This record gives sequence, C-alpha cells and structure tokens, in this order.
Amino acid sequence: MKRKQQEDDNDDGVEKAVSPVVATSSNTMNTDLLLQSPSKLSQKQDYIFHGGRRHVRPYYFEFISHVNKRWTGKTIVDLFADEFKGRPRDYYVGAVKSGRIKVDGEIVPVSYIVKSSQKITHFLHRHEPPVMIDDVVILHQEPDVVTVCKPASVPVHPCGQYRKNTVVGILDAEHDLGTLFPIHRLDRLVSGLLIIARTAAKADFFRQQIEGGMVKKRYIAKVIGVFPEDEMTVDANINYNGSEGRSTAEDVNSSGDDKKVKGKPACTKFTRIDTNGTHSLVSCEPVTGRTHQIRVHLQYTGHPIANDPLYLNQHIDNLETYIAKRIDAGERKTVSPDDYVYSSEDFSIDPMCTNCPKLIPQGYEEHDEALWLHCVQYSGTGWKYECPYPSWASL
Repeated sequence: MKRKQQEDDNDDGVEKAVSPVVATSSNTMNTDLLLQSPSKLSQKQDYIFHGGRRHVRPYYFEFISHVNKRWTGKTIVDLFADEFKGRPRDYYVGAVKSGRIKVDGEIVPVSYIVKSSQKITHFLHRHEPPVMIDDVVILHQEPDVVTVCKPASVPVHPCGQYRKNTVVGILDAEHDLGTLFPIHRLDRLVSGLLIIARTAAKADFFRQQIEGGMVKKRYIAKVIGVFPEDEMTVDANINYNGSEGRSTAEDVNSSGDDKKVKGKPACTKFTRIDTNGTHSLVSCEPVTGRTHQIRVHLQYTGHPIANDPLYLNQHIDNLETYIAKRIDAGERKTVSPDDYVYSSEDFSIDPMCTNCPKLIPQGYEEHDEALWLHCVQYSGTGWKYECPYPSWASL
C-alpha cells in the first residue's frame, strides 16, 4: 500500500545509481484467493495485447505498509478514504469487514483506530495501466550486463500503478534474466538506451563511475523551429515542483543580488544535427541529471520538444502539438479504453473490485505517445553503449 509515487522523477539521465530490482514477488497469502507464483515478477501469459497497447491481466496483490505519524489516530477506514482516493469509501468499509484490509495480520472493526508503526496489509485485485505495444529490445547481452532499447510509456521498474508493465517486468516475462540492477532511469515517456547490470559487482562498478562524474550521456530530441547552428550550453538552475509534476529553469546570472536563486545547478550542451525549417533534430548532452532537465532546458532556449505537452511554450498553437503527436502515432492503431469488451478467457471478475469488468484501472484516460526524446549513448572509462535512432528522428 505504498503511497503513489511521482512517475520516474529522476529522468533525462539521473546522476545516481538505482537500487537492485529482483524479479521475484513479495506477495503473501492472506485469504482463500490465489496469489500468483512467488518465483517470478511476470510471465508471458500475464499480458493482453489490445488496441495497440500492452495490458496486464488483473491479478491479486497484497500491499504492505506501516502506520506513520500522520496516519496515527485515524480510524482504519478514514485512513484509506483520506490517503487513497482512487476507490470510494464504501469499498474500504467492505474491505475491512471482509478481511482484505488487516492490521497486524488481524481483522479489525471499521471503527478501529490505528497506532504508530502498526503493519497494515491491503489485499486487492490489481489492474495496471496499459503501455505502448513496442517490444523491449535487447541490444547487447553479457554475463554481467544487458542493454535494452526502452520503449516510450514503459517505466523502468515497479513504481506507482505499474509493476508488471515495466521494463524489468517485461524482461522477466520474456527473457527470464533473474536479478536485475538498473543503472540509471529514463522518464516513462522517454525512449532509448537503458543499461542494466546483472550482478552486484557490476552495478557497483557503474555506480562509482556515475557518482564520480565519469559518465557521459547523449540524447536526441526533435524540437520546434530552427535551432541555432552553433553549439549552445545552457546553465540554468532546475527547480522541480512535485505537486505540479514539472520543472522550471532559472538563469543564475540573470537574478539580482537580492533575489535567491531557486533549484539545483544544471547544465546541458546542445548541438543541432539537422533542420527542415519547421523542426530541428538536436543532440543533447546533460552534464548534470535533474528532473526533466533536457525538456525544460530546451524550453528555456525557446525550442521545446515538438510533442511535449508539459513544456511547449504557451504561444505555440495547440494544433501543432496535436499534429506532432499524430505523426508519431500514425503507424499505430489507437482505440478508446472503453472499446475493450470483457471476456472470461482474459481474466475472472472479482466481485469487490472497483475496476472490473474493465481491463484498465478507474480514472485512467491517458493516451500515451512517444515523447520525441531518445537516449542514444552512455559512455565511461573503458566502455560505451549505444542505441539506434528512433523512426521519428528523420526530417
């Protein structure tokens, strides 16, 4: 029952190593309903391909958490109704009464007041959001490292609403690689090179080079307008607003002496590769790794990524955004989530589930498209890994 996280906060080339992800399940049996095998995170039969999207068959899962200071003193129903608003209060009342929500392993009354550090479990029928149908392509494989081309819309590792519909989950289902140590993150909507260590020693090797500033990264982006021909370096602090889920850039040199500069220092080098007068293909080399750094620094130059709805400048016509996104999606058949028709062959309906018989979770209305930002190269002392350009990188 982890609180919903911001998706892939550390994107665009984060400057710190990522904790290992083991392809095993933490599910535990606490009802008569059957949980999946604890030996694997995902299996091939866990996925349904529909309408140009990869869906996950709904499955039973147990979230585990402990009462924190803010939760202490609330009734068990109030806690869930206040903190996890994705389901109605009546659902939580029923879940407590039926034992799907327990405190310290015991069924409690709906009026039960929780105490600090108590263990709370929530057993539910879990529906994950869909992702784009593109494969996770293995680019290079060694005994201690594997590199892949991450599709846009797929998170790197389990987070928020995603567990099986992640790079780690898909690799476990389709390639059975065992314990994986993702070396860096990419934003969910960003595609490209992802380096994954297969041993703790190799993960530590990469971690030391990343933390020592020895790793160079390169991305490509398709931006609005004619980007300047000469190399451009942007030194502008990045201030991330977690509540809004976006960053802003502030030039340190333009701030007055009496004005405190917000955010963290950030630097990105840009070089134009090509232009057709409407869009430009730009090479991006982040020196630091702040949240949305490349995206917000391109906005700062006046040339935002051409299909980035979060950072397109307000003066740009929304029609151009729409056209840019449709170009990328043109080869895919996209349908409304409501077009899915339930079949008992796909999954069994849970009578308490607030999502059944729909395949996707309630409130999910996004139609993700590939952001025109793609990681093409990571290099360090004695090693270099690359990823091919995507189809949109042509003018």
